[in-house]
Amino acid sequence: MATGDTLGAALNQLLRDLGTQPLRRLSTYHAKHWHAQLSQLTHTQRGYEALERAGLSVRPETLIKWLSDPEYNVRRSYRKVIHAAYESVAVVPAGPIPEAFKNGQFEIRGRVRTGDDDRDRGVLSESGRVSAPLRIDGRSGNWVEIERKWAEGELTDDAFEDDFVEYVIIEDIGEGTDGWEFPGSSYTVTI
Repeated sequence: MATGDTLGAALNQLLRDLGTQPLRRLSTYHAKHWHAQLSQLTHTQRGYEALERAGLSVRPETLIKWLSDPEYNVRRSYRKVIHAAYESVAVVPAGPIPEAFKNGQFEIRGRVRTGDDDRDRGVLSESGRVSAPLRIDGRSGNWVEIERKWAEGELTDDAFEDDFVEYVIIEDIGEGTDGWEFPGSSYTVTI
């Protein structure tokens, strides 16, 4: 179960609660100058491997010269390779969206509107009754665009809400009277 101030925020939180990490930048990788980047890369085996994958092939003596003199005149092409290697290590890819999430039976609690039907779902009403949550079968969804945005770090709360409506809700239960809206200020999503 996850809660958010929008449906998209609750969905993003639910993914994180399942242990799925979004695309992120390591906080220790913030160097701008090629020398500082090279210095940081050469402190770890992972950094050396990134330099090799990026195509840096220089003799150890050359590498030592570069590291001993930050003002050494390194060719632009080498600086680009160092930067590419640095960025590849600094950015940690997003974990895949779990099958349990994509195949989940979602229960959405909060304000839901489709056409003239505008009501709180799955919450206690003033009359003391609890209405049914909006239930969505994730197995019916088309997750391709959502997974692409997640992997590229573009799945903002707004984008997640829009795409979840477009590719999961509509795929499962249809367009609704006049589309689906989630105008509330608090949502809880469980699978």
